[in-house]
Amino acid sequence: MYITLLILLLSVLFFVNGRVRSDIVALCALVALLVFQILTPAEALAGFSNSVVVMMIGLFVVGGAIFQTGLAKMISSKLMKLAGNSETRLFLLVMLVTSVIGAFVSNTGTVALLLPIVVSMAMSMKMNPSRLLMPLAFASSMGGMMTLIGTPPNLVVNNALSSAGYEALSFFSFTPVGLVCVVVGVIVLMPLTKWFLSKPGTLSSEGAGSGKSLKTLVKEYGISNSLHRLQVGADSKLLGKMIVELNARSKYGMNILEVRRVENSQNRLLKKVIQIAAESDTVLCEGDILFVTGNRESVHAFADEYKTLYISEDKGKSLSLDFYDIGVAEIVLMPSSSFLNKKIREAEFRTRYNVNVLGICRKGKYIVQSLANETILGGDLLLVQGTWDNIAQLEKETTEWIVVGRPLEEAAKVTLDYKAPLAAGIMLLMIAAMVFDFIPIEPVTAVMIAGLLMVLTGCFRNVEAAYKTINWESIVLIAAMMPMSTALEKTGVSEYISTTLVSSIGSYGPIVLMAGIYFTTSLMTMFISNTATAVLLAPIALSSAQQIGVNPTPFLIAVAVAASMCFASPFSTPPNALVMHAGQYKFIDYVKVGLPLQIIMAIVMIFVLPLLFPF
Repeated sequence: MYITLLILLLSVLFFVNGRVRSDIVALCALVALLVFQILTPAEALAGFSNSVVVMMIGLFVVGGAIFQTGLAKMISSKLMKLAGNSETRLFLLVMLVTSVIGAFVSNTGTVALLLPIVVSMAMSMKMNPSRLLMPLAFASSMGGMMTLIGTPPNLVVNNALSSAGYEALSFFSFTPVGLVCVVVGVIVLMPLTKWFLSKPGTLSSEGAGSGKSLKTLVKEYGISNSLHRLQVGADSKLLGKMIVELNARSKYGMNILEVRRVENSQNRLLKKVIQIAAESDTVLCEGDILFVTGNRESVHAFADEYKTLYISEDKGKSLSLDFYDIGVAEIVLMPSSSFLNKKIREAEFRTRYNVNVLGICRKGKYIVQSLANETILGGDLLLVQGTWDNIAQLEKETTEWIVVGRPLEEAAKVTLDYKAPLAAGIMLLMIAAMVFDFIPIEPVTAVMIAGLLMVLTGCFRNVEAAYKTINWESIVLIAAMMPMSTALEKTGVSEYISTTLVSSIGSYGPIVLMAGIYFTTSLMTMFISNTATAVLLAPIALSSAQQIGVNPTPFLIAVAVAASMCFASPFSTPPNALVMHAGQYKFIDYVKVGLPLQIIMAIVMIFVLPLLFPF
């Protein structure tokens, strides 16, 4: 027992210290339990195969797809417009929209998505964003209490209930609790943020110096001014021809940038848009749309010769490039580059690197017409276009040029908007499978299916992008800490703590005992992660309820709420830490605003939980 307690105490101290990553601390604790033979290897590794951990991995992927397709941003941006010019309405919308999204998507991802939108809205209203960013973080945690999948502690306590032979919680069992949390949060935070967070001044823009955005590059070079669209019809002479056969550059001075191909199906959700790099052996098909640059008269002459439809701009707006599969980047040539003093056509960028040169920036002036015969000079910046893989290859040619900015990071920000309806459909089907009991699919299976569908249907640019959405530190932390609860039970620590709680305050009734468990959980969450706290306290709450012979459900839900509703520290939950730098908060700001909210929330919950889940 004492070795287990020592390992737990050291883990807590390292968690609080923060100098060692939390997942490494958890793994060290796990190894220590193995070395001292407190746990068998099977018991120690059980967390990595636990359905909660697997479900969290799937939810990270589903949430990432919702962001990658722009679905979440699309919904939240439209809702935010309802705020108008009212600070109160903006505050309420931030709280409500964040809560709703946070109920279905990870709270960390919700905050990451909404943070730039909230800052932009606040700045446009000349309101200090710091008043909204802390409520944004808190609301994501409150919203997570509304559904079973909203936050990891909910999954942890549900797993503890079902493992002990009790009836598992349903998808919306937490909804009444979450609604109470949101109402209390709105009422308490509205005055507190006004008193303590309404500081004068504005925030500096984030991400300065990280390079030009893709849209900015296209705008600076004026590519849109010479961009045209041609569509290959059923009677077009382009059908079946390869691009190399067209002589578009030499005969018409045109540059074919890309081919946009739409694959239709009977279901609108499964419509797939493909961007194809205009390589020499690309064969054109009916319905293909060619994006070309060049003189308007020459483009029309080309269209007439090949009986191709010229697509005019929509409502007089100039065209713009999309960057789903194909992107742009700026490169600056090295003084020793072998490409200096060569003409663009002699450099053969398309042949060697599968990229097009769209423009040259020379001494502040931009050249985009008649590029083929333009000579490359020292100091030139070249705007090149190609697939993201080809642009990544350019960064390896360090002796020839340097790629300016971080184009691949910019590419990661591009949302696959045309996939948003598909992502919405998959998410709704996943929720339906988890909500309705007549669908014979376990929640973890539904999440795994949804995650796979998001990848297979192209809601991510590639499989690697899906893997990057998974927060492996959180996964390892949870999987490695789960066996700690087994060790606490095996060595009698859980029984000792629960017996102590029961013997000291159990005689005062179940409400007082539940309050003790709630405040114990709340206190621990200020120092270690909310998920790790839930893993440790769930078996103690269960054992305490069993000892006095009452329903353990309110006790376990008290653990989930207390673990998630921790606001007095920036390190208690990832969303709290996420807004700290952006909101320019100090630790004392969380104490001023978060501590009163945490105490009031605890008092309300101690009286509300027995009404919603009777003993």
